[in-house]
Parts: sequence; structure tokens; C-alpha cells
Amino acid sequence: MASEVRHLVDRGSEYPLVRLTGALDAGTAQAMRAALLDVLAEQPEAVLVDASELILPAPDAVSVLRDVRQETADWPAAHLALCDTRGAAAWPGIGWPVWPGPREALADLGRPDPDHRLHLALEPALGAARRARELITEACARWDRPELAGPACIVVTELVNNVVVHARTPMVVLVATHGSGLSVAVRDHSGIVPTFTGGPVPPTAYGGRGMLLIDSVAERWGNLRLGEGKVVWALLPDSEDPESASM
Repeated sequence: MASEVRHLVDRGSEYPLVRLTGALDAGTAQAMRAALLDVLAEQPEAVLVDASELILPAPDAVSVLRDVRQETADWPAAHLALCDTRGAAAWPGIGWPVWPGPREALADLGRPDPDHRLHLALEPALGAARRARELITEACARWDRPELAGPACIVVTELVNNVVVHARTPMVVLVATHGSGLSVAVRDHSGIVPTFTGGPVPPTAYGGRGMLLIDSVAERWGNLRLGEGKVVWALLPDSEDPESASM
């Protein structure tokens, strides 16, 4: 009989709580990854993952949690908090903090600050990039980051136009503070990811020229493949922050 991992998402608490049950192995690892990324794509400040009822994984399947943490380290600056009554010894080498349960994780993480995370749903139509720039400008003014409004508008314009021209699906623009900097992301429902080689860009390339612009103003950028679609994100540092400038 094939193994299975089931997940129940509770959005009624301060942070989304994903309860995992079943057996984690090589056959179910990718389904679990897709479930976690789908919750992360909603841009919560943190996601609690309760694995207490998950059957202890095979060594080769544990790596999926390590990979998810690495993939999402910079977007959207969300904390992934693993909760397991068996403790960190049950999850060697994954790099996640492990709490005994959601209550302990909530106590350490503190209350979320939704005022520092904004989102905007858009259709792939004329004017979408303008509305996205308005959101960015408003966010940078509200969060006292006026120096980031220009580069962030460059990023969001290119990301939104890529969706309008190539993906042609509804999208969600996500913007959040990231330390003293800013993260900007766009989620759509196309599995095609932008390409960037750093060299000459063919006229028909998906996102080639746009990603060249983003690469010139962002500290880092990347994409997350979801169960349905993707998120493309960019991290913009505060140029006046000595720590950001040296990274």
C-alpha cells in the first residue's frame, strides 16, 4: 500500500498552522513540499509546522524540509517553525528550529506584525504594473523606506509585465519589510519561470531583459515553483545599512 502524508491547515491562529500526519518518505516528500510552499505563498510572517504525528521519516526524505527552508530563506522573509514533541533529535541536519509544540513556538516568535506585509490581487491586464507601483510607493512611504521606492518599482514593473505578457494568469503582488530592506514578489498560476543568463537576451525570451534589470538593482532574486504556478521574488537591501551593503 502506498504511503501518504496528509496536511490540515489551520488559519484561525495568529500564524498559519500546518498539521502533518502519515508517513514521510521519498514518495510523499514532494507532496509535503508543495503543501508547505502553498501556505508560504500567501506571505504569512511565519508558518508553524506540527509534525508530532508524522511517522518518523526515512533519512533520504528528511532533506525535503532542509530544502524548503533553503528555498524560502529570503522570500517572503517568513519563519518556518517546526513543532515536534520528539524534539530536534527526530530531525537531524534539517536546519530548522524545533519547538515541542505550537504554543512554545508562538511564545518565542511573538505576535505577527501584519502592517509590514501588503498584497494586491491583479488581473493580467493593461494598468496592472501601474497599480503595483502605487502599492510599492505607498508601502515605502508607510515604512519609512523612500530610498527603496525607485528600485522596488523597477522590480515590480518587470515582474508584473512578465505575467501580463507571458503567463497571462491572475497574480498577487506581495511586498514586505526584510530587516531594513524590502522583499517584492509576484505569484501567478503559470509553471514557466523567467530565464536569465547574464548574456544577450533573445527577443522572445520569457523575462530575459526584465530579469537583467532586476538583477542590477536587487541584492538577490529567485523563484519558487508551487503546486500550481510559481512565485518570483527579489530582495532589495537598504543601501544606507552597513550590514546590507557588505552582504
